[in-house]
Amino acid sequence: MTQESAHQPYGTPEVPRVAVRGEAHLEVDPEIARIAVTVTARGTDRRTALEDLTRRNNTVLDLVKSYGDAVEKLETGAFSIKPELTRHGRAERIRAYHGRVHITAELSDFTALGELTTRLADLELTSVDGPWWALRPTSPAHGEARRQAVLEAVQRAREYAGALGAELAALVELADLGAENAPAYPPAPGGMRTMAFSASEETAPPLDLEPQRQTVHAQVNARFTMTPPQL
Repeated sequence: MTQESAHQPYGTPEVPRVAVRGEAHLEVDPEIARIAVTVTARGTDRRTALEDLTRRNNTVLDLVKSYGDAVEKLETGAFSIKPELTRHGRAERIRAYHGRVHITAELSDFTALGELTTRLADLELTSVDGPWWALRPTSPAHGEARRQAVLEAVQRAREYAGALGAELAALVELADLGAENAPAYPPAPGGMRTMAFSASEETAPPLDLEPQRQTVHAQVNARFTMTPPQL
């Protein structure tokens, strides 16, 4: 059997085949929300910048950890501290040092999300980006979408067979879209919303954040044999 015939499995007059695609699109509530926190510091010498950055970083971490089980994940990303040279003169004179730490937090309790983002944004030289809403990789919504895609494929194949006066006989193949050709599913469009906050002089009331519903996609290719049509 050649590779071309393997990917084009035609039937016979006695055992016809029908090939269909099943699709499902679900809208579900998000399960987690991610926020990104950036802590910065600036000082005329390296030690001052590092000390300020360390203090502010610890303040952010302590605040996030104080929310307990509402925070599922807390991670520190990139850290940097670099000198700023004077713009004039040939000598390599350092004007100031700039420090930066990136932190990400993942929350499952959306009630605490608005309060936490507001309190973080109120900290000294601290900015907050997000939230980004998402589903967990193990969310039951993914399985439900796949089940509905399979049911849709069976129904579509049954309708094609019925239009010919035939009936489905057996399943020959069921595959994710593109499973034979390496590329995986493209990422679902949308699904995330971004807000940005910056530190303020006065304590602000907690933000009222409305979770953004997520769209789950599933697509399958299916091939069936059917009884001879009544033409």
